[in-house]
This record gives sequence, C-alpha cells and structure tokens, in this order.
Amino acid sequence: MNYENEIRTCLDRFETVLREQLAREEKMEREAAAVDYAKKEKIRIGLIPGDGIGTVIFESARQVLDLLLGKKLAEGKVELVPIEGLTIENRLACGESVPAPILAAIKSCDVLLKGPTTTPKGGTDAPDMESANVTLRRELDLYANVRPVSVPGEGIDWTFFRENTEGEYVLGSRGVEVGDKLACDFKITTDAGTRRIARAAFEFARKNGKQSVAIVTKANIMKKTDGKFSRIANEIAAEYPEIAHEDWYIDIMTANLVNKEIRDRFQVFLLPNLYGDIITDEAAQIQGGVGTGGSANIGDRYAMFEAIHGSAPRMIAEGKGHYANPQSILRASEMLLRHISFTEEADLLAAALEETTGPDAAVVIDGYEGATCAEYTACLTEALRRRLSR
Repeated sequence: MNYENEIRTCLDRFETVLREQLAREEKMEREAAAVDYAKKEKIRIGLIPGDGIGTVIFESARQVLDLLLGKKLAEGKVELVPIEGLTIENRLACGESVPAPILAAIKSCDVLLKGPTTTPKGGTDAPDMESANVTLRRELDLYANVRPVSVPGEGIDWTFFRENTEGEYVLGSRGVEVGDKLACDFKITTDAGTRRIARAAFEFARKNGKQSVAIVTKANIMKKTDGKFSRIANEIAAEYPEIAHEDWYIDIMTANLVNKEIRDRFQVFLLPNLYGDIITDEAAQIQGGVGTGGSANIGDRYAMFEAIHGSAPRMIAEGKGHYANPQSILRASEMLLRHISFTEEADLLAAALEETTGPDAAVVIDGYEGATCAEYTACLTEALRRRLSR
C-alpha cells in the first residue's frame, strides 16, 4: 500500500503544530506580571463540581468555604460563583472539551475550585476529546502544577513543581496515524515555558527556606525535549547559589520515593508534565492515598485548585459514591485560601484537617467500611466551628 498521501497530510499537520507552538512561545515571552490578590477589592472564586464523585466531595468543600468565608462574603470582599455544565454529558453534547459559555464564565473569575472531570479514553469508540484540565491549563495559562506531600512522622516534606502546559499533554489529542501501521504523538518543550516553571520552583524554595531542588527528567533518552528542560533548569539554578540542585532521571526518582533510607532528603522537585503527573500520584499514595492530596494550577492571571484524583466512574457505578474521600479537594481549598492571602482561614482549615485525620480522629474514612463523605464533613465543620468561636 502506498502511504504517500497520508504521510504528506501528517507533515502538514506537524507544520501547523510547530507554527502554533512557536507563536505560543513568543506570547509567553511577552506576558505581564502576576496579579497581586491582596490588592483586589473583591475576589471571585469560581466553583466547578465536575463529574462522578466530584459532585459528592465538592459539597464538602462548599460547606467549608461558606463557613470560613462567611464574614468576607457578607462584606462583599469575596464572591462564590457557581459554574455549571462542565460535565462529561454536556461536553460531549457540545462537542467541546470546555464549552465556550463555560469558558467565558470561568474567565470572569479570579481563581477556581474544581472537582474532577471525566475524559473519554483513547482506543475506544468514545470521541477524541481533550481533557478539560488540559484545555483549562492552556486557556488560562496555568503553567505551574504545585502539589505538596507531607508525612511528618517519616520526615517527608515534599513540594512538586510540575510543568503544566507543555510536554506530551499540550498536544495529546493532536497526534497522527499512518494507515494501520503506526501512530505518533508530539512532545513540546519551550525555552520560555521551562524558564518560568524552573523559576517558580526555585523562588518557592528560596521563600520557604528549602535547601535543595531535584530536577527530574529522562534527558538520557529524550535528548531534545528533556535535554532542553534539564539545561535551562540548571541555568536558572545558577541564579540561586544558596540552594543545592541535582539532576535525576525519572525512573530512579520513582524508586527513591519508596526508599525510606533516602527519601527524607528531598524537598522540592522540578519536573516536566508527564513525569510530574505520574510521580505525584505515587507521592500522594505514600501520604495516605490520592484522596488526601490537593493540587494547585497557577499562572500569572488565573489559578485553579483541585483534587488530584479522577471522577471514579467505577465507584459511582457501584453505588458507592457517597463514600468518596473529600480530603483532597479540602487540601486544595486550603491552598486556594493561601494563594489569595486568606492565611488565617487557611490555617484554621489546616488545623481542622489535622484534627480530623489524625490517629485520634472521631470519624475515620476507610474505603467502603468507614465514614461517608457527609459524615466526615459534619465532623470537620464541627471542628471548624469550635475554632471559629474561640
């Protein structure tokens, strides 16, 4: 069979991708400075429940925000903006990863709290639709995915800075196929994109008294893309002489996280998109499961905070959705409050979470055998009310 026409079509599509990504890189170089939320008269917080267990755990987060922000809501300093329709059913019906009216509503807000959303799986009869998260990260230019993991009893205090708008994800639905012979996806690494995520990681380390940053790639195999990421990250590192930095490959770093002999030496991690996605789930599992980890997606204009896990369609299908653990989105809520300079409210939530997840907690979430999401939320809000009344 002659594949010449298909090859030419693939080359045309690849040329389009290259031109688009070059234009994106040049746009990044012209971006304005970050928003100072402390100076805003009113902060609009968009609320997006999502799919599946997202609607269950989001109710927990909404109750917590209503309780913690009651005074600021009454004073008009904060507005909670419900944003409906970012469900798999509506997205499929519209044929858009994020339908235009929903994206417009999202862009009218300053920060977002988002539940998990479902992405149709490739290799099936499902439509080839991009992840809503990938779309939002690109549209809002949320280039830094920040995920903290803490296990104090084991000396673990990790913060992961995952590049959020490049790598395999930005073009994951733009690959090409040639007949039934081969398939090819694209991976993108830009100078500007790498500089800003590297600087975000090192600035965090400096401001928070961290002594080391681990730069994690597979530059021995992905010599162009990961090689560029490693080179630029090391150039940025030279601007922070007080912070030690090391290059690691993703395979051995994945092993390091489960090596109790050395894992407490790591503090800040700097990674490209795909590796960061995978290894932060491993790290969250060490903390207590993906249900315990919050996630921040931060750009210069917008920020989005979410649970790190998915929508758990199997859990919903089994009729067990009410057992979903809300702690991940609650941790994300704490991160949101800190981002917009509501430190007192964030500290209250952190303390209440510590009380209700510790060894002496009155209510324990333990799969399908423990407390339901609603039961845990009632325990948490009671702990918050006690603190608010002091």
